[in-house]
Amino acid sequence: MKTGFFSIYVVMFFFVTTVSAQNPNYYIENACGIDMKMIYVEGGMFVMGASEDDKEAMHWERPRHLVTLDSYYIAEFEVTQAQWQKIMGTTIYQQRDKSNLLSLNGVGDNYPMYYVNYDEAINFCEKLSLLTGKTYLLPTEAQWEFAARGGNKGKNSDNKYSGSYSVDAVAWYSDNSNSTQPVGKKRANQLGIYDMSGNVWEWCRDWCSDYQSNSQTNPQGPRKGLHRVLRGGSWYNWAMFCRVSCRSYTVPSYRINDRGFRVVCLP
Repeated sequence: MKTGFFSIYVVMFFFVTTVSAQNPNYYIENACGIDMKMIYVEGGMFVMGASEDDKEAMHWERPRHLVTLDSYYIAEFEVTQAQWQKIMGTTIYQQRDKSNLLSLNGVGDNYPMYYVNYDEAINFCEKLSLLTGKTYLLPTEAQWEFAARGGNKGKNSDNKYSGSYSVDAVAWYSDNSNSTQPVGKKRANQLGIYDMSGNVWEWCRDWCSDYQSNSQTNPQGPRKGLHRVLRGGSWYNWAMFCRVSCRSYTVPSYRINDRGFRVVCLP
């Protein structure tokens, strides 16, 4: 009996460790009951930036350059109001009261959190990391764009927006919405990620700077600067701002009713 049990245990241990060594397509983060689905993005190489024939692109979206990234996980959705409150303890009303604005543009557990500045988004990541022992961060600009383009699954795609060439298929923007909308109501992209075009702008980890033409590996942006990068466009913006190559930036202290974020986790 002991020998049989030991043999079964060895087999089970080998099976578990073999499965664990493989990278699953996703996992669910349940710290504090946030129920956050994290999508696996296999590392790879892509061309970052706007193509020369994109007439809507700004000069700071070029030159196009080759980027190589290690694997990571990224949240299926933008951080919702319910997830924010469970980790940070404040409501959308309290966040609104920190600003000079009076409007609330979408309220509910499944709506994206907004009225969040850069430092607060970083604080959310730090608290979640402490609770879980994992490494949660804001995405770098390169991680954000690679995921928005569908990662390795989107390499042969000419999607202008994240998951489609049709903005209405994937994005809440000024022509179809006058506020934020519950996450996940539009079409997902090739990786199963939602709302990377439209709904709310998303903070990225990088200080903003001009692109360089040389190839890069796991770029982090400059060490200092005045503005942090934002990506994805929002419900308030025209379609051109929802393109996967579009870049925006603002001071880290800025909070407004169309700024939110999503998180990444390093394996």
